[in-house]
Amino acid sequence: MALLKQSLSALTSKGCQNRLWNRVAASCRGFHSPIIDITTDKGLALPPDPKTFPDYKPRDFFSFELLHESSISRARVGRIYTPHGFVDTPGFVAVATNGALKAVDHRAADDSGQQLMFCNTYHLLLQPGPKLIEKAGGIHKYMNRNRPIITDSGGFQVFSLSQGSVTDELNMKARGPNRSTEGSLLDEVSELGAKFRSYRDGKQHLLTPESSVEAQKAYGSDIIVPLDELPPYHIERRRLESSVYLTHRWEARSLRAHLNNVKNQAMYGVIHGGVDLELRQLSIDYISSLPFDGFGVGGSLGKDRNELIQLLNFVMPRLDPKRPNHLLGIADIESIKRAVPLGVDTFDSCFPTRMGRHGTLLTQNGPLKIRKNSNRNNYKPPDEKFGLQNVSVAYLHYLSKEHLPLAGSLMTLHNIKYMNDFMSDLRSKIMRDEI
Repeated sequence: MALLKQSLSALTSKGCQNRLWNRVAASCRGFHSPIIDITTDKGLALPPDPKTFPDYKPRDFFSFELLHESSISRARVGRIYTPHGFVDTPGFVAVATNGALKAVDHRAADDSGQQLMFCNTYHLLLQPGPKLIEKAGGIHKYMNRNRPIITDSGGFQVFSLSQGSVTDELNMKARGPNRSTEGSLLDEVSELGAKFRSYRDGKQHLLTPESSVEAQKAYGSDIIVPLDELPPYHIERRRLESSVYLTHRWEARSLRAHLNNVKNQAMYGVIHGGVDLELRQLSIDYISSLPFDGFGVGGSLGKDRNELIQLLNFVMPRLDPKRPNHLLGIADIESIKRAVPLGVDTFDSCFPTRMGRHGTLLTQNGPLKIRKNSNRNNYKPPDEKFGLQNVSVAYLHYLSKEHLPLAGSLMTLHNIKYMNDFMSDLRSKIMRDEI
């Protein structure tokens, strides 16, 4: 079943496995040549041998503590320790794309229970740039935030800006006129990396595994992510298989660059393979064999929520339970409810803040559209249990109808607090073995 194991067996029988693996490792380290001559029986280039990496060992500056595992599911409560504080799991990760939450000060979000925050390497790479952030002392000092921060590789934005994001797939929505045209910003994908044009000025950039890690080192984020390719959902199997192998080679190069200069940062390996379970198993086997500090479940996660959950049912039991995991790009309420019992630790999405800015509040009774006239005389808080309790629906309705900036700020803050209150409630239920 596992193509990687079959290929390794063939190489061993020829007596050349170690010599060839070392050649690949050397070429990937300096990326002087894009040609890799170790292939599977299908002609796909193999990633470096896991034996060329050190064994995984927990780090003194980053660790995961399992506090409780439910007796009725795989749900678990844990705590991730980082140089800038801890993260309770299961937990919601707010997305601060450009190093800032939209419409709300991160200090207000922190006061509402926000622990881990997600910043995007792609956007920070284009503006203000890694050098300026490094000169400021890193992303924490630049933002003046002394709580955990995770950054992605930048690859997600490069690929999703041209073909739609994972969240778009689950919601079956397009998010802009230029994002439905494949290749609109992505010029070329090669062994070296991805060439793309900036959405700001059209200037061409090359993002490689090494340059992505270099940028994230400059940011100084607590958790960093290796460069990976994000193929679209509808793709032929041969192309998807090739993408998985390319991603593995990129992730191995990213990990080598990281291990050369760890800087008290953790790195999560990303599991790929789309909805193809054989390729997911291949990815689990390879990424789990490398000394990553945690795992991200990424790539195409299905065309709808049911397909996502089927995929997680397969993936989650196969991940090392001693290391934390993260579901990339998914954090809507219904998906969280179904994914937490499967053992997912953290979730990120910009949907709660986007909904708040556009006038939709999260409640236990479903989304509340604030501009409806029926809210004019509702003097209760949006939700009786989660979110802001010191502001009324009527007041938010008034602010929104008058197009006052405070409306977006308060509604965004409500949704952030709602998500953190909701996750806290889930943790309590897991501790009581109710989930």
